[in-house]
Amino acid sequence: MMAQYLALKAEAEDCLLFYRMGDFFELFFDDARVAAQVLDIALTSRGEHAGEKIPMCGVPVHAATAYLQRLIKAGHRVAIAEQTESPDAARKARGSKALVNRAIVRVVTAGTLTEETLLDARAANWCVAIGETAGGEVAVAAADVSTGRFEVIACDPATLGAELARLGAAEVVAAEGSDAPATVFRPRADFDSARAEERLKRLFAVATLDGFGQFGRAGLAAAGGLVAYLDHTAKGQLPFLRPPVLAAARDTMAIDAATRESLEITCTAAGQRKGSLLDAVDRTVTGAGARLLAADLGAPLMDRAAIEARLDLVRLFHDDASLRDRLRAALRALPDIGRALGRLAAGRGSPRDLGQLRDGLDGAWAIGDRLGRRDDAPALLGQIAPRLRGHGALIDLLKRALVPAPPIEASDGGYIAAGYDPALDALRDTGSGGRRAIAALEQTFRTKTGIATLKIRHNGVLGYHIEVPARSADPLMAADSGFTHRQTLAGVVRFNAPELHEVAASVTQAGAHALAAEAAHLEDLTAQALGGREAIAATADALARLDVAAALAERAVEGGWSRPAFADHACFDVTGGRHPVVEAALAKSGDRFVANDCVLGERSRLWLVTGPNMGGKSTFLRQNALIAVLAQAGAYVPAASARLGLVDRLFSRVGASDNLARGRSTFMVEMVETAAILAQATPNSFVILDEVGRGTSTYDGLAIAWAVVEAIHEDNRCRCLFATHYHELTRLAERCDALSLHHVRAREWKGELVLLHELADGPADRSYGLAVARLAGMPPATVSRAKAVLAKLEAGRARTGGLAAGLDDLPLFAAAAQAEEETCDAIRAEVEALDVDALTPREALDTLYRLKALAREA
Repeated sequence: MMAQYLALKAEAEDCLLFYRMGDFFELFFDDARVAAQVLDIALTSRGEHAGEKIPMCGVPVHAATAYLQRLIKAGHRVAIAEQTESPDAARKARGSKALVNRAIVRVVTAGTLTEETLLDARAANWCVAIGETAGGEVAVAAADVSTGRFEVIACDPATLGAELARLGAAEVVAAEGSDAPATVFRPRADFDSARAEERLKRLFAVATLDGFGQFGRAGLAAAGGLVAYLDHTAKGQLPFLRPPVLAAARDTMAIDAATRESLEITCTAAGQRKGSLLDAVDRTVTGAGARLLAADLGAPLMDRAAIEARLDLVRLFHDDASLRDRLRAALRALPDIGRALGRLAAGRGSPRDLGQLRDGLDGAWAIGDRLGRRDDAPALLGQIAPRLRGHGALIDLLKRALVPAPPIEASDGGYIAAGYDPALDALRDTGSGGRRAIAALEQTFRTKTGIATLKIRHNGVLGYHIEVPARSADPLMAADSGFTHRQTLAGVVRFNAPELHEVAASVTQAGAHALAAEAAHLEDLTAQALGGREAIAATADALARLDVAAALAERAVEGGWSRPAFADHACFDVTGGRHPVVEAALAKSGDRFVANDCVLGERSRLWLVTGPNMGGKSTFLRQNALIAVLAQAGAYVPAASARLGLVDRLFSRVGASDNLARGRSTFMVEMVETAAILAQATPNSFVILDEVGRGTSTYDGLAIAWAVVEAIHEDNRCRCLFATHYHELTRLAERCDALSLHHVRAREWKGELVLLHELADGPADRSYGLAVARLAGMPPATVSRAKAVLAKLEAGRARTGGLAAGLDDLPLFAAAAQAEEETCDAIRAEVEALDVDALTPREALDTLYRLKALAREA
């Protein structure tokens, strides 16, 4: 057995090996140590290998999915070694001590999951391959095997990171020796473009790939490498893949990884969906709709016509509340037919998946029938509606063949409806008639033996048998009793009888034949469904698009959002813009979000925004970037109105943290990200920059910020919002004709800072850093000390122009503390010397004035 195990483990390579032994999957050696720790199960041992005990742990087969989920989440890959023959077949073929044959039937990885319990219903699960050529050409192939989506994206080394960040892949595959940021490396031969072309032709049964578009060599390499990897993990049972959709990185707004993290588009910086733009926008009622909305927000379009088509569909449901409510109610009741189809195609489907196809396609037909009759249907609905219909024969077949609620497990039968197959019905009748005969036989045996407690029972070892209490068993033990002794237990004795054997054989045989007949029907029904899988997948896509449009309309009505308009030039004109995430958070506490305008044009394409911390500068920057994302994704936006020119690249340099793993400080991260912006931003880009230069000395930071503003204004010439505390930068307005000064308003009232969160023209009148410090709860003594230092700094700069001038004569903290302590001692000494009883009222008043003067000096 261990020889067989070690051979399979060598085949599994770096995967953990689940080795099937009866009702358990066992793990041995280092695999057992790893699994026991991750799964928190007992680590035992069994036998010896090379003179040492073999570490071992195991999980029950019936609960394996839950354990697989934990291992995959922990970053492991698992190879499943199943028994490929029964013990009886092994004994018949190779003798009584023959070892059961086993083989790896599947490799379970994060990017190749199809099981419903292992996937997030509202998130896509991409497996990505990177293709490269010697000439520097790069492409990405991505597949979600749970639904069959297959994309090939041509890009270049500079935008590769942005594409990977957009997809958020569960697994990234590249050729051995590649420098690509992959999690799995496969043989370079799998990425050979010529082999890849032949592999794709065989997969899709075509003589040429021209019908799918014009593949580059890198695109072929990526697609071929991905298909080879999926075939490797599935061990020949390749999952469902739809024909590849070719795209180019330039077809969508480029958003790099740092910007996605900064803007928290589909997840927060902590990796959570809650608190992200997607979470604030998502009102979808289906898993497929939620996945499509995430894809839309992650890849805003650059095709104005396509954007307008999406917006027209949103407007239909926005303006017709009754239609929107009816559609959302219908969609909410539908199953996820895309993933049900994926499981069936991967050979891991169940009767319930067929039932989901039946119910989903039937519901889609009804929706398509209602929407297809509208005279005011926008163009996109006209394309969608026909995809919702056309499955009449399959729906009718599945309605006739399946019970209303098919089970997940096929092994127990019971999922083929009565009346569909007369032969199956006859077998079931035989089985049920046999069970009635067994019940009658039990009563006959009780009468014959006089044992009222006699029962006929069934188990997996003895089959049907007669069971009596041990105290009543002696008469049945007699040779002429007509009963044959089978088993004696502590309290009961078990017997057989010729009459029972005949009836039981009939029942068992009919049941086995009925299960076999149902299994054959299941296989045939699955084949019938998969015959139309392309059309079914298109229906699933159409339902998802309707869900997204209706959900965006619902969100727009709920928040008072407006439809964006688009211009042919690089403008950005937003009236009453709001941050959707912050506004939602404020609404929960009953607070109102303060809306602000943003007008970026040829004469004011660079806004320099000053003002206090917590005043709303960062929120203002982010909300306008998110408005651009929403608009080009085809959604209404949180604003009274919005008109913008298409944004080809979106950049955000807002906040940073140390990247210790790569040896980068906060300032280094900031400079790397800023350098990328200056190198890549075009006149059609949109850039938000917050506090550039704050991570180093004041003079260095100011110099860098000054130079960055000049570069964006003169060289990149893009639309940009630049927030800063360097008030010296406002002087750039004198020499940069497209730079406009703005500030977030704040006021001090009775010694307290009031943040208005309103944007106004011109620079901030002063800094409110000390007021913010006081508002944050900094000790009063520390705030007072800072105020004294600030006064010296400002006085010195006024005299000499130097920032640190005037600090030479400023007492050190220790000296100041010592002087304060000496004053306190003087006050204490005078108070202790007072004879309070002897003081006249006039003397007491004079003493108080004197003590107050001492305190003032301190």
